[in-house]
Amino acid sequence: MTVSIWQDKADQRRHECDVAVVGAGIVGSYLAYALSLRGLDVAVLESRFPAAGATGRNAGMVLTGLGEYYNTAVAALGRDTARTVWEITLENGRRTRRLHDELGLPYEAVGSLLLAVDEAESQDLRAAYVLMQADGLPGVYHASDPLERGFVAALEQPQDLGVHPAAFAEALLQASGATVFENSEVYRLTPHPDGTTTVRSRRATVHADHVLLATNGYSPLLHPAFKGSVLPMRGQVLVTAPASRLLETLCYADYGYEYFRQLGDGRVLLGGWRKNHLETEVGYTDEVTPEIQSGLEGFLHKYLPDAPAEIEARWSGVMGFTPDDLPLVGVLDDLPGVGYAVGFSGHGMGLGLAAADSLIELVLDGGPEGPFSARRFTAADGDPP
Repeated sequence: MTVSIWQDKADQRRHECDVAVVGAGIVGSYLAYALSLRGLDVAVLESRFPAAGATGRNAGMVLTGLGEYYNTAVAALGRDTARTVWEITLENGRRTRRLHDELGLPYEAVGSLLLAVDEAESQDLRAAYVLMQADGLPGVYHASDPLERGFVAALEQPQDLGVHPAAFAEALLQASGATVFENSEVYRLTPHPDGTTTVRSRRATVHADHVLLATNGYSPLLHPAFKGSVLPMRGQVLVTAPASRLLETLCYADYGYEYFRQLGDGRVLLGGWRKNHLETEVGYTDEVTPEIQSGLEGFLHKYLPDAPAEIEARWSGVMGFTPDDLPLVGVLDDLPGVGYAVGFSGHGMGLGLAAADSLIELVLDGGPEGPFSARRFTAADGDPP
């Protein structure tokens, strides 16, 4: 992240606080809220406005698990770690419900369906279900398509919910009482011998006892340690005109590469198709492309032919992916006063609150790093930040 001398207005505002949070998406907003409950004075610095990034551009689906199915996660992470991560996402979902109730926000407790588009994916869903049952994780396997829309099989997760992600982040931030600096792109972090850190941003200079980064896919622009461990990937979405009720649940198909839901106003939201153009969906460019959008429309016409053909909105958002799709929680080696929770691999709504809690416990309480520890990577896999 860079700011020219002509744009730099940091000297116009100087501020001191207990904790400075960089980023006002779901993770940064929840960090501010959770820290305020501890009686701490918090400042939040956001390069644009709250929920401007992936939080305000996703599908608002709070799902159990990771991008891959449980059987694949067990093979990649080991059974104990996979089970722990699934349990963390279950608690993340319960906490999301509680916070919505406390903040007076509506949500849709409609559950989700993981939908197989072919027989191979159906077998994976079945294998995932068997392991989930053995490990006491909730789920219902359907050997055919419960939607009757051409899918092969499904795994139902009744505990999942749909939310308005931007409204959630904004409400958490407001309830926190934090001092918020919008349009304040952070470009320098300066450590001091006493362990404090000065955050230099476009519109303010903030001095804090602790700094917590919630910058997700944009993290490599702030500190070089994230290059190679957080890869910015673009996701694209479309929304149709309103329709009569077509869906009563959240839908996650083709190993999560397509995801869709019907909003309360009747519009159908559909995102994904990224796996078909992975080489073009890397980076920070905010644009929709004809290849992805036409693929989404084709998917829509195949599985939801009764949805409106009129498309009311299209957008994209930048996500941060890690080598194993788990978030990174840790402290920067060269900046011991700066912690981070980043790299949510498209599942920030399902993992963000839990990762934020882990970060607070690590930095403020000296707690264990846990399964999201950035130090899980070996030198052969890429050094952690």
